[in-house]
Amino acid sequence: MTNQFETSQHMHDGAVPPSMNHGGHELFDVHEVLNTAVGALNQSMILRPHVKDPELLDILDRQYRFMLDEYNITVECFKTGKDPSHPTQSYQMKVGSDFVYGMKEKAPSKPIQSTNEISDEIISGFLLGSAKKGATGKAAAALETCNPVVRRVLADSIPNCIEMAYELSIYQNKHHYYQVPQLNTQDMNILLNSFAPSQGQPSMPKNLQ
Repeated sequence: MTNQFETSQHMHDGAVPPSMNHGGHELFDVHEVLNTAVGALNQSMILRPHVKDPELLDILDRQYRFMLDEYNITVECFKTGKDPSHPTQSYQMKVGSDFVYGMKEKAPSKPIQSTNEISDEIISGFLLGSAKKGATGKAAAALETCNPVVRRVLADSIPNCIEMAYELSIYQNKHHYYQVPQLNTQDMNILLNSFAPSQGQPSMPKNLQ
């Protein structure tokens, strides 16, 4: 009863200890983010022995090390409610950002029948899916987070997930695993020019109160 009373009193006074400065939705959503991160790290470890392409292996290792550090500081600030031991870093790709557009015929995808069929295409697809899930999960959690430090750590890590996903999609595109269709020039121009910037100063409606 004492702890419950003290917590209620802290909340009433606005003096919640940092380690308890978390809302219910925040706890559930950050828990899901951390579970997703553990799953992505474990998946990378399991798939690593099956990688054949040195370039993909380099991507996997660099992203693994970065994700592990980011996981650790997220756990740290989540448990303490305070700044982690170091700020969130920025993930840097090694490759350029050139995409090959257009579709070419390829064999339809289907489930594999044994682990002997695990390929770099499948592995890079798993890694890409994990990065995308990390971005959406962290965005959703950040929007529900009360603790300012945890919110900032989550928000700052979203661009890293996007960068990792981008790096993997470029890798997949280069090897024709991930093909990008493109509209014809006329349709593209119609969509590109379907919006125009607002000109001048808007006349704001008067407050009716």
